[in-house]
Amino acid sequence: MAAFSGQKYTEVNKPLSDSVVHLTNVGLRYRKKEALKAVSLDVPAGRMVGFIGPDGVGKSSLFSLIAGARVIQSGQVSVLGRDISNAHSRTELLPRVAYMPQGLGKNLYPTLSVFQNLDFFGRLFGFGGSERVRRISYMLEATALAPFAGRPTGKLSGGMKQKLGLCCALIHDPDLLILDEPTTGVDPLSRRQFWELIDRVRETRPGISVLVATAYMDEAMRMEWLVAMSAGRVLATGAPQDFLDRTGAHTLEEAFIDLLPPAERKDHRPVIISGYQGEKGETAIEARDLTMKFGNFVAVDHVSFQINRGEIFGFLGSNGCGKTTTMKMLTGLLPPSEGQAWLFGRTVDPHDLNTRRRVGYMTQAFSLYAELTVRQNLELHARLFSIPKERVELRVQEMAERFGLTEVMDTLPKALPLGQRQRLSLAVAMIHGPEMLILDEPTSGVDPVARDAFWQIMIDLARNDNVTIFISTHFMNEAERCDRISLMHAGKVLVSDAPSEIIQRRKAATLEEAFISYLEEAVQEGRSENRPISVDAGRDVPAQVASVAAVTGHGCFTKLRRMLSCTQREQLELRRDPIRLALAAIGSFFLMLVLGYGISMDIDNVTFAVLDRDQTTMSHDYAMNIAGSRYFIEKAPLHDYAEMEKRLRSGELNLAMEIPSGFTRDVSRGRTPVQMGAWLDGANPFRAETVRVYLQSMNQQWIDKRAREGSDFPFRPGLANIETRFRYNPDIASLPAMVPGVIPILLFLIPAILSALSVVREKELGSIVNFYVTPVTRLEFLVGKQIPYIVLAMINFLLLAGLAVFLFRVPCKGSFLTLSGGALLYVMSATGFGLLISTFMRSQVAALVATIFLSILPAVQLSGMVEPVSSLQGVGAFIGRIFPTTHFLTISRGTFSKGLGFTNLHGAFVSLALSIPVIIGLGVVLLKKQER
Repeated sequence: MAAFSGQKYTEVNKPLSDSVVHLTNVGLRYRKKEALKAVSLDVPAGRMVGFIGPDGVGKSSLFSLIAGARVIQSGQVSVLGRDISNAHSRTELLPRVAYMPQGLGKNLYPTLSVFQNLDFFGRLFGFGGSERVRRISYMLEATALAPFAGRPTGKLSGGMKQKLGLCCALIHDPDLLILDEPTTGVDPLSRRQFWELIDRVRETRPGISVLVATAYMDEAMRMEWLVAMSAGRVLATGAPQDFLDRTGAHTLEEAFIDLLPPAERKDHRPVIISGYQGEKGETAIEARDLTMKFGNFVAVDHVSFQINRGEIFGFLGSNGCGKTTTMKMLTGLLPPSEGQAWLFGRTVDPHDLNTRRRVGYMTQAFSLYAELTVRQNLELHARLFSIPKERVELRVQEMAERFGLTEVMDTLPKALPLGQRQRLSLAVAMIHGPEMLILDEPTSGVDPVARDAFWQIMIDLARNDNVTIFISTHFMNEAERCDRISLMHAGKVLVSDAPSEIIQRRKAATLEEAFISYLEEAVQEGRSENRPISVDAGRDVPAQVASVAAVTGHGCFTKLRRMLSCTQREQLELRRDPIRLALAAIGSFFLMLVLGYGISMDIDNVTFAVLDRDQTTMSHDYAMNIAGSRYFIEKAPLHDYAEMEKRLRSGELNLAMEIPSGFTRDVSRGRTPVQMGAWLDGANPFRAETVRVYLQSMNQQWIDKRAREGSDFPFRPGLANIETRFRYNPDIASLPAMVPGVIPILLFLIPAILSALSVVREKELGSIVNFYVTPVTRLEFLVGKQIPYIVLAMINFLLLAGLAVFLFRVPCKGSFLTLSGGALLYVMSATGFGLLISTFMRSQVAALVATIFLSILPAVQLSGMVEPVSSLQGVGAFIGRIFPTTHFLTISRGTFSKGLGFTNLHGAFVSLALSIPVIIGLGVVLLKKQER
């Protein structure tokens, strides 16, 4: 493989060559926010180019445009000499570009193993079995991930995820590698290993160009060329030393601040750190053997430390090491599994509000109310902490002045720059005057000017107001500002001491070197402890490799391989998702039972009572005629209207009948019509109307019976009697009619929901970016995802048919092969319908609601299940005629009830077959290959 062929790269100081990326007046807007403002830039080829600047300045937006993941709104973007606004050029370019988006493992699939992720990317780029095996094996060995090949990606550490993400990006030997903040949230040791891997790749592939966005200035110093950005514009370009020479600064961070426009750096002041003067005898926080377990996973492992009043105490470690969990236990938000914690000498108790009022907590993510203004957020939290009403306004004004929020008091938080949002969060945390602040990564993504201002505020709080500050951070230069720090790894505290003492103890040049030294020692101990697990995981590799090695394909099979790679990944994810798997496996079964037994159109057990004012043999016979029906149940007779009203209102009776006095006399004399009274419970109009028809029928039946028996009263039967007979369902029972109708509804609803969630889930997780930046086409993507759900839906069909025949005793009188063929076409339409909905939905909740609404309404009301499609009018008639459920309902009822075969039902088959390409075609048209 070229990326690890062993050929050395020797041209270390070669001059700038042709551009790998050329931008001309590139602009990008997200609604009202302008992310990029007429950016023009030439990026040299064959170099490692760094993009620096805080979050929100446009780095990620620019990278997504260069990678082809986002539509170009204005300007021109040329990558590797091709205009990527042209769809054909972009398609040809994608195999030459690799894009690793921002976020830990954002381009990975957490339920898939390490090996399966690599195998999926190998298939996407068309490699045959033997070539995939060779590339995957070498990459696993080169990154030390081989022992973890069988481990699910979601269970990897942050550093391992990033190394795996890099391997997936490099598997096809790209000419351009785009890395968007690949080491954010990664511990220093993993960061160093990551960059060593990049260096090895560049040594073996001298022509590769690498674009890197980074928040760490020490990483930026290792770049050959830099692009500094702010507020959607390019501030400056050049080598790192050029930045230092141009500004006369000692550090790259200082140089970046000097390059900012005067308006953006006018309020910047260097951070002045005064020495800690607190008394070590006063303890603000103490943790002793603090432990937190989530099942078998130990998030925090017997952590112990002590923080003095007025001290700035730093908590360092990578994401997932247990910092946030420890902070939540110290604030009472999370009860520890073991150990104890004390705040100001009192045991942490979530119900002790007096102690909690002495603490201010600022979460890692912005957690204030976005729909409230700055002023309203401050006032709300002041009231929540029971600040006297007359002091609220004064306290809010004091916080606004102290934290520089006076000019934005009536602004919504989402309209504020990130630095001001963080100051607002700090002001809210301080509104009640706490003696302690617990801050979880408060400066992540904040620009250097705002970060320095934020730190100066914290130092003033600690030194002037004696506020104890417990802060977690990823930045080593921030850690050096703390009085003492704790280094944490895998839930354990490695060391707690002053930064200078830690550096001296390890005889290191910097705090980062000292931290790495501690981490290397901890990792070695961890490997010794976990060696059996690693060995077992490594044993999975040969079996997996062997299974892949049998798959070969070249040339014309590449598209098929890409499509089947989507199929394979989807079925693997489906198998490992318990919620979707449960919905797929038992959803149809459960709903079939509920609908089959719960929805019945049979009218029986109608309770009735008679108010008989005639009290004759004939009136009793009339009442007995009704009571003798299998539909009616007679209750105690009525005595007056008041009793009738009471029993109808209570629900005891569904029907009350009044036989008038003189009933026998009037009937005997042949007076017609005889006035009878019937009171029906009309709460259910359908049931009431059916009961009324039953009564009319039974009334006529009684008259006919009396005539045949030769009664004394005059009666002239008609010259011809009409007797009604029902075909296909002679007993007029609802179950044989309902079950064949329920099957089409369930066979559409569940597969459509599952297929809709499959695409939207990728949008939420961010892995949809792999579809944007790889050669897989829209049709390959959709059909590849659809295949597992078609198979699953056919299994559900067999289950539903089995329930119909063996549980509900509804025989299939026609051809079961015909029914199965229709079901196959139908589920292809159903799953395609779900994919169609997913193309324009952004969340799983929205996709779920839309699929249910757009499936149930036409499937029940417009398909002919309730009333014939021919009786519908307007838009309802049009939808009913084209909706797939209409045609499969014809097939289902025809085979179950009427004994029909393909010859009789071929028209429904044609309609279903035509619906498939139409639905999939619409999905292909609406699915975007680029984000907008």
